[in-house]
Amino acid sequence: MVAQTSLFGPVQDDMVLVEAALDRVRAVEYPPLAKMLDHVLGASGKRMRPAITLLAGSFHTYDVAVLVPLATSIEVLHTATLVHDDVIDQAGTRRGRATANALFNNAPSVFLGDFMFAHSAELVARTGNIRVIRLFAQTLMRMATGELQQDISAYDPSKRISDYLARIAGKTASLFAAASEGGAIVSGAPEEWIGALREYGFSLGMAFQVMDDILDFTADESVLGKPAGNDLKEGTLTLPSLLLLEDDSSARNPVRRLFAARRNRDQRLDEALTAIRESDVLPRARRRAEEFAATARASLAPLPDTVARAALTGLVDYVLERDH
Repeated sequence: MVAQTSLFGPVQDDMVLVEAALDRVRAVEYPPLAKMLDHVLGASGKRMRPAITLLAGSFHTYDVAVLVPLATSIEVLHTATLVHDDVIDQAGTRRGRATANALFNNAPSVFLGDFMFAHSAELVARTGNIRVIRLFAQTLMRMATGELQQDISAYDPSKRISDYLARIAGKTASLFAAASEGGAIVSGAPEEWIGALREYGFSLGMAFQVMDDILDFTADESVLGKPAGNDLKEGTLTLPSLLLLEDDSSARNPVRRLFAARRNRDQRLDEALTAIRESDVLPRARRRAEEFAATARASLAPLPDTVARAALTGLVDYVLERDH
């Protein structure tokens, strides 16, 4: 697997500036809020989305004065959505760490997410670029729509793969697309490059989410930081379970039996997990992720052959290879 330290190529050193900006987000005067922000922003994750913003901005005029606030806003927005997700799902852990709602209760966590949404908007406004500000607002609407689609469709076995793809396009891929497109816009890149980077980010985000949904069934629980099959347990149909439903529409389908169960739900969940793991749906789902990954790679063709382009290609490989 590609080493984490080499993932971001020519912008690796400037990611320190993003971390410093995140530190400033956490440095609020109200101690309880500062404690909550420190918990959710202090755990350094992959930071893929802000790195993509910097990489996308490196093909033309690379100006950290606008790129770093934009990259930081992307990360804060992403983290805010996770905070609200955990409240909605009543999740106790994320990636093996206690969630904000588990530590600070639901109501304060909702307001924490609201504060972060507002702060991310303030950060993107620092770019002074109306086009990017509008992109930010549109992305937030798409993400909210995707989350709403997921919540409303919970435990509904009538949903189709097309519904799933539309949902993850809004919930996940739209933010990856905004990260890459936004970086290109503030750098003053030509429209052809902006379009290419938008397509790259969107396709990478689709591949990322499909792989994430596969890992929900295959990854080691101690690495993933949540129980196996957690999405299915919460009524969220992802590509593997949808493929199983597509293969067998009868009432005997273990996913249908899980959703219909009023008792013995743990047993029904185990049956569904076994059926998914023993069938061919996981390799088929991976092939779909690989298709999105291939589109992401191909979309980079109009861009100059630079170390930044190589880093973006490497991120595609990383998304397919990651184990958590």
